[in-house]
Amino acid sequence: MKRRHFFRTLVASGVGAAAAPVIKASENPLFNPANAKPETNIATAKAIPRTAASMPGKYPGRVVRVDHPRCVVDGKPVESAAYEMLKTSMLNLTGETDLKKAWLQFVGPEDVIGLKVNPIGGTLLSTSHALTQSIVRQLEEAGISRAKIVIWDRRQEGLDDAGFTEANYPGVRFMSTECYDKDKNYIGPDGRFYSEDWIDKEQYLYVDVEGEYDAYTLPFMVNGGKYSYFSKICTEKVTKIINVPILKNAGASITVCMKNLGFGAITNTGRLHQQFWHETSAYVCAFPPIRDKVVLNIADGMIGCFEGGPAANPQFICQYNTLLVGSDAVAVDRICHDIIIGKRIAEGVQKEDRPNSTLFMDLAQELKLGVADRAKIDLRQLTIDN
Repeated sequence: MKRRHFFRTLVASGVGAAAAPVIKASENPLFNPANAKPETNIATAKAIPRTAASMPGKYPGRVVRVDHPRCVVDGKPVESAAYEMLKTSMLNLTGETDLKKAWLQFVGPEDVIGLKVNPIGGTLLSTSHALTQSIVRQLEEAGISRAKIVIWDRRQEGLDDAGFTEANYPGVRFMSTECYDKDKNYIGPDGRFYSEDWIDKEQYLYVDVEGEYDAYTLPFMVNGGKYSYFSKICTEKVTKIINVPILKNAGASITVCMKNLGFGAITNTGRLHQQFWHETSAYVCAFPPIRDKVVLNIADGMIGCFEGGPAANPQFICQYNTLLVGSDAVAVDRICHDIIIGKRIAEGVQKEDRPNSTLFMDLAQELKLGVADRAKIDLRQLTIDN
C-alpha cells in the first residue's frame, strides 16, 4: 500500500488512537527522578536577550479570577456570560475603565494575533466557543481586523473536531502544525508530510531523549530523534500570542497555561511526556518564539475536569464557573493548581497536594518566566452575580 493511502486509512479509522499513547504517558507528571536529567539546550534560550514584552509580561504576579455561577446553562458555556467575565477580567487586570484601551495594552491593529486554544477534548472538553467568540469580538471592538486573528493548535484534526472552523469563525484564519489536505492525507504527492513545511528547523528544543514512533503515530509527531522543532506559527506567522487553555488535571498536577504552550508549540513531544514533562512545560516557554510573544493568558474554567486529564472523560468533567486572566502564565497556573487540586481533594481523588506537583512552575520561576510563589501572587477575585 502506498504511504499516502496508508495514512488516509489511518485517519479514516480515527486519529484519536494515535494520540492515545501520548495522552496516557502524561498521566504521571511526577515521574522525574533526580538522576534522570538528560542534556538539553536550555542554556541557549537563557543566553538570548529578553525583550520588553518577554514573559511574564506587563503584570508579573497579577491574576484576575472572575466567577459567574450561571455562566454554564444545560452543560454549555453561555457566550453573553463569557463576554462579561472577560470584560471584567481585562478591566481589573489593567486598571483601565475603557475595554478597548485594556486590550490595546497587549495588542495593536498591526499585530497578527494567534489564539492558542486547546481542542484535544473535542466537543466534550475543549476551549469553549463562548470564550473564543468573546475574545474575537472584543479584539474587533478594539480595532483588530478578523483577518489579523489566527486560531491555532498543533493538531488540525483537533481543531476540526472541536468546531474551530471557518464556518464558525468567518474571516478568522486557522493554522496547525500537524496538518492534512482536503482528503485528510498527512503525506503529499511528493512523499513528505505536509507538516514539514510548518516547522522551523532553526529553532528547537534539544533533549537527549530519543523519539521513536511507529508509522501510525509519526504524523502526529512530525519527526523523531532528539530535536523538537518550533512551529512556524510561533516563529513566523504571528506577532503576538494569546493563550486560551482549559482548567484540566494531568495526574496529580495540572495542564493549563504552560502545558498548552510547551507541548503545543513543538514537534516530537511523545518522547517528553514521561521523563521530561515538567521541564518541557517550562523550557519551551523560555525560548523566544513563546517567551517574547505570549502577552496574555485566559484560562477557561467555565467547564474543566479534575481527573482523567488531559483527555475528556465525562465522569470527571465539572463546572468551575470561572475565568482566570493574567499576562503571567506561571502565576495563572499557580492559582489554577489550587482550584484543581482543591477539587481533587474534595472529590476524594487524593488526600493532599503531592510533592513536585508544581515543579514546572518552580522551574519557570527560576527561568524568570513568572511568579510561582503563591505568597507573592496578587490574586484579584471577583464574582458576577446578575
